Amino acid sequence: LRSVIDFLEKDPHFREKLHNTDMEDIKQGKLAKELDFVSHHVRTKLDELKRQEVNRLRTLIKVKQDMNGEKVDHQALLKQFEHLNHMNPYTFEVEDLDRLIKSATNDLENFDKERHEDFKRYEMTKEHERREHLKTLDEEARKKEEEHYEEMKKKHADHPKINHPGSQDQLKKVWEEADGLDPSEFEPKTFFKLHDTNGDGYFDEQELEALFTKELEKVYDPTHEEDDMMEMEEERLRMREHVMTEVDTNRDRLVSLDEFITATNRKEFLEPDGWETLEQNPMYTEEELKEFEQHLGREQQELNLRSNELLKQREELERQQEQLNAQKMELQQAVEHMERLKTQKTEPPGQAKGQCNLFPLFWSKAFCPVIWNKMLIFSNYFSVLANSVPSAVEILPGDSQPLSQGHQQDLPAHS
Repeated sequence: LRSVIDFLEKDPHFREKLHNTDMEDIKQGKLAKELDFVSHHVRTKLDELKRQEVNRLRTLIKVKQDMNGEKVDHQALLKQFEHLNHMNPYTFEVEDLDRLIKSATNDLENFDKERHEDFKRYEMTKEHERREHLKTLDEEARKKEEEHYEEMKKKHADHPKINHPGSQDQLKKVWEEADGLDPSEFEPKTFFKLHDTNGDGYFDEQELEALFTKELEKVYDPTHEEDDMMEMEEERLRMREHVMTEVDTNRDRLVSLDEFITATNRKEFLEPDGWETLEQNPMYTEEELKEFEQHLGREQQELNLRSNELLKQREELERQQEQLNAQKMELQQAVEHMERLKTQKTEPPGQAKGQCNLFPLFWSKAFCPVIWNKMLIFSNYFSVLANSVPSAVEILPGDSQPLSQGHQQDLPAHS
């Protein structure tokens, strides 16, 4: 919205309408209709801004899709971004400006409410944890802890008087301590000019909250155990809301110079009521704390169930991983075995020296010297036996015919 307004203010016609239009009329969309009278150059810039914003939203959708790991309905998700008409991603129209103003206004109105709720949860959580801690102590230690807690509460409550936010006394304190000026010479218009840090003619929320620092320092010191800086920021928020309620008459969340000067002329500015700090206004009741603790208990049970489910899933994944590792080992062994078989088939088997597997070369003395030598010994033995016992060797074992004289002569002689 700020980027769009910065471009629109470059158009003289729109700038005049913007400064002369009441906040209620802006909320109702009357200002958005003036977009039709804006120059072509400004409209072109606004179209470019819209395309950039649509691309940013698409990037967010892509991130959500990657985080969830599932398909995302882009149109359904774009509907969550109500500040633009996503059906027309190319040109910035009157409807876009109207949506942008209404969405920003709604966000601002809910911003303070959400901050209060967050702080309330913070305070209840802090008290819940304190009570749970006490349950872990024995009686003597618990008594000491309770005494220390009460002592810190009293010490925190013992502080100088807090001036009413936005009152003359409070602003004079800033005038004197922050600006270094004489309080007797306090002048509202000069004070406004000094603290309108961006010079736009308004006190915005940040500029207003900065005015309360001196008052807050009376109560909160970051070096003190009893002071909680979260509580200080909540106190600052309460002060700013109070001043806005009293001074911001048109409810535009800004304090103009005229509104400020008008407020300094009221009786409440000169004679304000006292200001009650947080310790005087508890953020929650005992019943709300009990309900909050029950809610925490239910959340803890859900977390425990979810934790158990995740633990079971982890164990299952580890078991599956072990199975995969075992299968991987088996597969690796099978591959190694197949490689060995392949090697045995592609390479001829090794032969011991003196052995021969080739039948055609069986009688070769060069290839089979062992068999050849045995045959010589057998031949010599056969010759001796034949001469001494002729009838016993007429027929060789396994033969059906007598050994002829010619065959006997074919046998190799003993050398």
